[in-house]
Amino acid sequence: MPQPLSDVSKRDSRRAKSILLLLLPLLVCLGIGQKAIGSQNGSGSHVNAADRPLSVTQQNTATPVTGEEKGLSQRAEEITRVLGFPITNSMMFSWIVALALIVFAQAATRNMRPVPTGAQNLMEWLVEGLYKFIEGIIGPHLTERTFWFFATIFIFILSANWFGLVPGVGSIGWGHQTTHGFKIEHPLFRGANADVNMTLAMALVFFALWFVWSIREVGVLGFLKELFGPKGDMTGVLKWLMVVVFFAAGCLEVISILFRPVSLTFRLYGNIFAGENMLDTMATLVPGLGWLLPVPFYFLELLMGLVQAVVFMLLTAVFTFLMCQHEEDSGHT
Repeated sequence: MPQPLSDVSKRDSRRAKSILLLLLPLLVCLGIGQKAIGSQNGSGSHVNAADRPLSVTQQNTATPVTGEEKGLSQRAEEITRVLGFPITNSMMFSWIVALALIVFAQAATRNMRPVPTGAQNLMEWLVEGLYKFIEGIIGPHLTERTFWFFATIFIFILSANWFGLVPGVGSIGWGHQTTHGFKIEHPLFRGANADVNMTLAMALVFFALWFVWSIREVGVLGFLKELFGPKGDMTGVLKWLMVVVFFAAGCLEVISILFRPVSLTFRLYGNIFAGENMLDTMATLVPGLGWLLPVPFYFLELLMGLVQAVVFMLLTAVFTFLMCQHEEDSGHT
């Protein structure tokens, strides 16, 4: 008979499965953003099969076209519509990444063993390392309640960034022949975080969770006191003067909080989109060397993908800690 799982293995199994709970609301928010953009652009933004430019397989019969737009498009390309709902290339790519993570998590936790091997070993190492890292920043109490989000957001962003470097992402699709070779205008796949809708969806989900966590940890009165209440022990006229000062500071803090989703959105989107543009530029800079010039920059993008995932996770963790910290957590920074 196989040995029963230890408490640690059971805990790791629960953590590994919980990190996938956020993928559904993220993808729903992404779809809502794409729906809004599709309604603003109108039905003319849909690329029908008959109206698409020539595919890669038709490049030999294409005629040169001049005056094409430089760089990658900032807007995700609509591939098709399902019941009037626009499906873009970045949405398809995010679904592929999410599906790959779900399959990996299921494979790693299907047959848990006391001595992990293979996929289970990798999953436990990743989840346990992230748990200890977050616990050292926000403390054990908050980590126990919020780790599922931080682990999910880190793993998804990192996977999306690295999967976006796979050959074929952004280089397979519809386009036309130019004097410098075949140019892709409507790629079949686009990096998930190179679409501002994806990064905005993650930032808005965090903002909603941050508000819920704050109210649950400190209460409504504690939430307002943390924003507008005077800090320190003061008496007399100085106390009333500081009440006015801290109230004004609280108003500025509210503005800062409202801008946090914006900063989280464009920090991640800007870095990933700039990286894709850099790789595209290097691939077309010197004809005949498009296969060689981007190679050093691929290693740079691997590092950048990891850094951006860590930064997004750390900022969300610190924002949560600043509002939800308890007396016993005051020693954590």
